[in-house]
Amino acid sequence: MKKVLRLIQGIHLGLGCLLFAFGAQAQIKPEEILTILKTNGVNPSEVTMEIRQKDKVVFGLNEKMQLIPASVTKIFTAFAVLKQIPFNYKFKTELYFDDKNIYVKGGGDPAFVSENMWYLVNEFKRQGISHIPGDIILDDSLFDEIRYDESRESKRIDRSYDAPVGALSFNWNSVNIYIKPEAGKVQAYVDPESNYFILRNTAKVSKKPKDLILSIDQDAQVITVSGELSSLAPEKAYFKNVSDPIKWFGENLKSFLNQRGVSIKGKIKPGKVPASARLVALSESKTLSAILSDMNKFSNNFVAEMLTKNLAAYSGEAPAKLSTGVGLIKSELRKLNLTDKDLVLLNPSGFSRDNKFSAHALTEVLAYIQTDFKIYPSFVDSLPLAGYDGTLKKRMKDSAAEGYVRAKTGYLDGVVSLAGYAAKKPLAQSDVYAFTFIYNGAKDEAAVRATFDKILNHILN
Repeated sequence: MKKVLRLIQGIHLGLGCLLFAFGAQAQIKPEEILTILKTNGVNPSEVTMEIRQKDKVVFGLNEKMQLIPASVTKIFTAFAVLKQIPFNYKFKTELYFDDKNIYVKGGGDPAFVSENMWYLVNEFKRQGISHIPGDIILDDSLFDEIRYDESRESKRIDRSYDAPVGALSFNWNSVNIYIKPEAGKVQAYVDPESNYFILRNTAKVSKKPKDLILSIDQDAQVITVSGELSSLAPEKAYFKNVSDPIKWFGENLKSFLNQRGVSIKGKIKPGKVPASARLVALSESKTLSAILSDMNKFSNNFVAEMLTKNLAAYSGEAPAKLSTGVGLIKSELRKLNLTDKDLVLLNPSGFSRDNKFSAHALTEVLAYIQTDFKIYPSFVDSLPLAGYDGTLKKRMKDSAAEGYVRAKTGYLDGVVSLAGYAAKKPLAQSDVYAFTFIYNGAKDEAAVRATFDKILNHILN
């Protein structure tokens, strides 16, 4: 009797497994996804899509067609960085003194911000030095001198996503300008404050405001605020890049030193650290995982290029070049049998219309990362979480996908992309999907993003 019961239980268990396996593979019906695309006005011929479950393709649409991917390119960059640079690696920014000049040697830290500057200055202050009779000399020789690689979009933009790179960089080589109406005036604040920019504010508060105008003259290093602002307008932050990373770092270092009571007699200029100078302060970067989160959650092009040059520097190249770092990214992709026939990869951030690859190529990498426990937790944690943070903070809220999609977004004019992972709840009853959606066309970008979100919700429902 017991044998019969075990046999019946075994049959039931087997049927359950078969039904679950069948259900898992039957969940995604191609015709339903095509209907969502067409209903929302997205031409299926302008999309490359692939969805995998347990490394099996459960949906594909033009999956090997190569399109412009935009910022989902950063997935390739993050993958190579995690494979080639040790998790415990720290980028170092060093301050030296020779009793006359102070020298700062850049270690390529993509996340050296105001907190790091304060730490470096406070370390220096504890040496008991209150006056620097010479100059501030800045050494960024770890990288080459190319600030804007030719692989980027050729037209320069003053927004923070087009910031220049350098081995010695500060606050992502960008400045914050906060503007608000207060006490009948338009107040404008530059953060952090230094002598790098001159601020000219002629804007006025008005009951019937015209456009507020914020402009930057990068050559003269002047920020101008003009026009009119409503008295009811909330404070707004604007993020602009700088053009000279060396001077930007130097002026802010000088400002921070002055605030700590350290005076400087000389000038700010580039140079190299002499052997006679002694190390007096050191700032180490945050973890590699945290830096990758900066890059992926906020689609930071600056961080992507900095990390790529660091790949070259870590390999031993001096000065490090972006093209060498891109070559190292491609070397990792070749290990997954992705060659130049499968993709065109020139810029590691995706801020280029020359990059081209298919949904299949990117999903191949996403699927591989799932199998590599060493890098998977750090990688997936770096991705924006739908409805919660990063570039997905306002997307897929109050839906099945909220909190269950972790994905990198991408956007250029005429380009919308989304790639990452999605899972049903409860997780114990479902495997994680790896997916890539890339669109190139004239459809309104917001409508395409909404369509991609609807497809994910359809899958997870």
